[in-house]
Amino acid sequence: MILRERQNRIVSALRSGGAASVRDLAQSLEVSESTIRRDLDLLDRNGELTRTYGGAVLRPGETVTDFGDPLRRERPFAEGSGIELKQRVADRAASLVPDDAVVLLDIGTTTPLLAQRLRGRQVTVITSNLAVLDELRDDRCVRLVMLGGVFRRNYRSFVGSLTQSALSQVSADLLFLSCTGVRPSGHVVDNMAVEAPIKQAMIAAADQVVLLATEAKFPGTGALRLCALSDVDTVVTTNGANPKTLDLCRKAGGQVIIA
Repeated sequence: MILRERQNRIVSALRSGGAASVRDLAQSLEVSESTIRRDLDLLDRNGELTRTYGGAVLRPGETVTDFGDPLRRERPFAEGSGIELKQRVADRAASLVPDDAVVLLDIGTTTPLLAQRLRGRQVTVITSNLAVLDELRDDRCVRLVMLGGVFRRNYRSFVGSLTQSALSQVSADLLFLSCTGVRPSGHVVDNMAVEAPIKQAMIAAADQVVLLATEAKFPGTGALRLCALSDVDTVVTTNGANPKTLDLCRKAGGQVIIA
């Protein structure tokens, strides 16, 4: 299959399904996942789709068609993940990054969107997130530092004692932190035990903590406490976030930005 035909089928799959994962596209088109990633990167740069963590979605403003497509399968994790809200959060978060900053990007689905918006910037990005690597690997302006560790293939991230050890040597200006929930008590929580220590080490390594949390994270899910809103310098969220919970950040001297 020639390049343009393959890319046309990728775009067609998104128009019929709204989103598609790298794995599903690779299986359907009978090519490697690395080939699909390169196709998605090129199509994103051309404005034909929006690259996401693990796949791609339609560009904002486009609609899903009703007709079937041979690539259409069960919707990937991006289903219901509020991609437009996350894009708004990523847009606003990118404006907080000054030139020459050292930035820690957490794992998650919003941080790769933020990484897209840092392309071409004179910044240093430190991450354990391979989706961030995919966004920045060919950018000559961004200095990219990858944290090592045990590779989690399903989440495309590094975790474990090696990752924590590497973070102990890091001093960052800003951490962009993800979570699975923000409790009414102000506790910022996550639902992955292997990720919580990495996130806590990132918090310790950064001068300022910026929490990226759309309204869906209020209260969200999760039982593992990462920090409190009083430990967060800035929350970037969307209109539907619980105002009483956000006030806990403000009362502690933090900033709340509605994207």
